Amino acid sequence: MDIIFLILLGLLAGALSGMGIGGGTVLIPALTLIFGQTQHAAQNINLIYFIPTAAFALAVHAKNKQIETKILPKTIIFGLIGATVGSFIALKLEANTLRQIFAFFLLIMGIIEFRKKS
Repeated sequence: MDIIFLILLGLLAGALSGMGIGGGTVLIPALTLIFGQTQHAAQNINLIYFIPTAAFALAVHAKNKQIETKILPKTIIFGLIGATVGSFIALKLEANTLRQIFAFFLLIMGIIEFRKKS
């Protein structure tokens, strides 16, 4: 039964990743709440999961010329710096604190998206 849920979870998270929403918004809560993974483990699984799904989505979006190349260098450089700093911070935090920060982030992003006007 778990394998079916993992397959469905992978499909859903992959579809969200392909749309640019981020599969981690579904993958991390599902891994912690349904599959009993720790917050750190779920986030690590998400990072590894992200590599092939992002590469495939990038290829599709690049083929369709949907990438704004002017902003890429700065975004990549500062993204790498932020990822490095965030990784060190995440390693120092308790799992419960990390879970609360992630939940707060999802809540704020949900409110912002909900309030956006078309």
